Amino acid sequence: MKRKALVLFSGGQDSTTCLYWALKKFGASSVEAVAFDYGQRHRIELSSAKKIAKLANVPLTILPITTFSKLGGNALTGKLEVKNSGVEKNGLPNTFVPGRNLIFLTFAAAHAYKVGIHDLVTGVSEADYSGYPDCRQNTINALARSLSLGMDFPVKIHTPLIKLSKSKTVMLAKKLGALEVLAHSHTCYNGKRPPCGRCPACKLRAKGFLEAGIKDPIH
Repeated sequence: MKRKALVLFSGGQDSTTCLYWALKKFGASSVEAVAFDYGQRHRIELSSAKKIAKLANVPLTILPITTFSKLGGNALTGKLEVKNSGVEKNGLPNTFVPGRNLIFLTFAAAHAYKVGIHDLVTGVSEADYSGYPDCRQNTINALARSLSLGMDFPVKIHTPLIKLSKSKTVMLAKKLGALEVLAHSHTCYNGKRPPCGRCPACKLRAKGFLEAGIKDPIH
């Protein structure tokens, strides 16, 4: 039986690249996507996710998660302002949402179980500026094992960007033919379109395109 893939899809640069990676690896008719409405400041990304999924002809499911906004304590789901630089006392930026990727992957796996998909694809990267602990390969490996055991359903989590710098991610997007749709992607943590250009996500994206020598189609 042909394997299918479920892409965790935010409508951002990395998840869009992963979507096109999955389309190439698994085939156009074997890919679905899931996005999460978790009270994020930059919820405009959901509009981007819908637009890009439609352009790619990929079915998209949006799941609501209200817990993060209730917990607060970070700049993406709480009332804190996004810091353009610097880290907090724990060594992480205030955009770190504790448990976010763990919860996303768990919900995605539960959805995948329902539709019989064993392969999940996520755009986490150890080379990212943030050092988020839930973007590390050892975290992903441990979670995949826990999900497989906990559901008695084999789960494989693909991380095609895990070792890539932002510039190499840009070059991969170009190779996969995803550059054109990146014009519809959203990265800005402040939810601005056109992007604010000042938040950490905007700066990282700009740096990646600059180092890759490729013009960002969002501008």
